[in-house]
Amino acid sequence: MGFSQALSGVNAAAQQLDVIGNNISNSQTKGFKSGSVQFSDVFANSAVGLGTRVSGVLQDFSTGSLEATGRNLDIAISGDGFLRFQQEGEVGYSRNGQLTMTADGFLENAQGARLMGYGLADAANVNSGVVVGGQPQVLNIPAADMPASATGATGTGINIQLNLDASTVADDTSTTVLYDNLAAKTAEDTTQQTSIAYNYSTSFTVYDSQGAQHNATLYFQKTGDNAWSARTALDGVLTDQEFPATFDSAGKLATINGQDATANPVNWPTLSFGANELGNGVDPINATFNMAGSTQFSDDSTVKSLAQDGYSSGALVGISFADDGSVVGSYANEKTVSLGQIALATFRNPEGLTPSGGNLFAATADSGNELLGTAGTGTLGSIESETLEASNVDLTQELVNLIIAQRNYQANTNSIRTQSEVMDQVAQLR
Repeated sequence: MGFSQALSGVNAAAQQLDVIGNNISNSQTKGFKSGSVQFSDVFANSAVGLGTRVSGVLQDFSTGSLEATGRNLDIAISGDGFLRFQQEGEVGYSRNGQLTMTADGFLENAQGARLMGYGLADAANVNSGVVVGGQPQVLNIPAADMPASATGATGTGINIQLNLDASTVADDTSTTVLYDNLAAKTAEDTTQQTSIAYNYSTSFTVYDSQGAQHNATLYFQKTGDNAWSARTALDGVLTDQEFPATFDSAGKLATINGQDATANPVNWPTLSFGANELGNGVDPINATFNMAGSTQFSDDSTVKSLAQDGYSSGALVGISFADDGSVVGSYANEKTVSLGQIALATFRNPEGLTPSGGNLFAATADSGNELLGTAGTGTLGSIESETLEASNVDLTQELVNLIIAQRNYQANTNSIRTQSEVMDQVAQLR
């Protein structure tokens, strides 16, 4: 019976060497989780044990160190959770975030498994918004251009904060000549021009419904104590709009276009450009003209800040990942938009997952069902972009374990040798 006991020890030690060797060989595999062998003794209603056996190989799911790579398609999870992949109809889970993008917009690992998450409400419209919830799908990054958006289309409109010089003398004006309509400008018809006086002017860009840029100009003329009037022009064509504004004795904006500028909310006027300035090929521009924070101090007239919500169309130039797992598309028009969101999974018993190769794990009855969510919610960690999780193999510890396993193997083979020598001595008895 001693042979079988020692033989079980040899087999167990051999399996331990296999696990240690596998750990060492994967010490540089991103997201790899090291394994360890659990032994148990064997008894069968006997006072003397029958040897040992390997009762299981446990994966260590502690987080490996996070290493910056500088590559935009590398991601890591800082905290709990697994990336969800699909390959040949099967779902797998991984901590390895080395991704590439296919020509048709799928995010894949080196083995061809595709990253899963939540996509756009309308795949043909990059501005349709990500729909989070429900069953995750294979993520696909649309190649469609971001369509143009006219100034004022989103409701933000034009926000300008400026200072108008309180020391300005009303009669100290400049003059400019503007066309009365676009047709006159196109024909260079100087008979349809108007000369206007102003004390200060500023220009900015607005966009029409096709994404074309236009130069809008505001001409401010002081009309009295603490009183100004603004006229507008587009690409050198004068509009029929005029916005009177007054300031209080402290230099703060008091009224705009006859409305109380201190109300909450303020009824800001609408700056409009129609066919007279744009022609008939595009929709009119109607944008809220917000002058919140504007002042009249005895300082140079200047624009403190200016923003407008229009933009031209733009092609996709790259993607990146946000902390919450959003896949952020960057476009040539300098705009960004979320094109999807990564789904993360966690398990009540991660040690119940079984390795399926290719840096993937498969769920089992022991692991329990997946618990889905997005990065940064519940117990799920955040997504770190341009970062990878290193293997959690402690190479020094594994080399020590290798020495111990080798000695264990040798001790069991010595036991077999001793048993053999004893049997030889028994066979020589007369």
